[in-house]
Amino acid sequence: MFEKTIAAPVEFKGIGLHTALPASLRILPAPAGKGIVFRRVDLDNFEIRADVGSVARVAYATTLMNSGVWISTVEHLLSALYGMGIDNAYLELDNFEVPILDGSALPYVEAIARAGITTETRPRRYIRILKEFTLCDGQKTLSILPSNTFSIKYDIDFPHPLVGTQALDFEMTPENYAEFIGPARTFGFYNEVEKLRASGLIRGGSLENAIVLTETGMLNDSPLRFKDEFVRHKTLDLLGDFALIGQPVLGRLIADRAGHALHTRFVGELLDSTSHWTFDTAHDETSIPARA
Repeated sequence: MFEKTIAAPVEFKGIGLHTALPASLRILPAPAGKGIVFRRVDLDNFEIRADVGSVARVAYATTLMNSGVWISTVEHLLSALYGMGIDNAYLELDNFEVPILDGSALPYVEAIARAGITTETRPRRYIRILKEFTLCDGQKTLSILPSNTFSIKYDIDFPHPLVGTQALDFEMTPENYAEFIGPARTFGFYNEVEKLRASGLIRGGSLENAIVLTETGMLNDSPLRFKDEFVRHKTLDLLGDFALIGQPVLGRLIADRAGHALHTRFVGELLDSTSHWTFDTAHDETSIPARA
């Protein structure tokens, strides 16, 4: 019922998925009401809020910018914080791309669990969905419906023998996120690698931080973490972009073949559609998600 922050700082080192540049990241506690705020420690602690108003680019990753200063590939980190119920945190970064680590949110989930979570004194304020809101882009669809909890249904369809049609439907709690969503890794197709690298993308990509699909299977020697790891990672990405709404939400999110561009557009247009939602401060157990 109250806002939460991480109990102690945690640190990560790695390279960016698209730039291959080294980066260090620290997650630190923040006071109640602060929200999620990036700090570029290499630029005098310049701050960029993790909200939809900061979105600058959504091509193959989500990039935030403020006054010409940007931070890229934020979705896995923001997904972990949102999924684990962290309302307030400072994210200190010494470069412009968040390290990809193993391509999932698992390293963040495990570090947050080790550090612990502190309950703050300010009651949580939720966005409660009042009526259905839907956004479409061709065959891609994203909707949210009224609910007393936060749940997600995601459907994907890729013409590949390891993927095909996959669907996931679950209620969002920190426990469910940590077990079923956080470990799912990013994935891509081998026949697109050279084209993407020629465009300046995935220069830091490897079999250590992504599932690479061939025409009939995958290049990785390690097995899939889940049979349906692909739809679970798409759900992970959706949560990372949806976190830019800046508040916990009471609603049922339904996605069909969506992506970063639709995710972030959806958040912005939903916030602008004020007749579809209201603020609801947690005041009893019936007004917050189960086990949140």
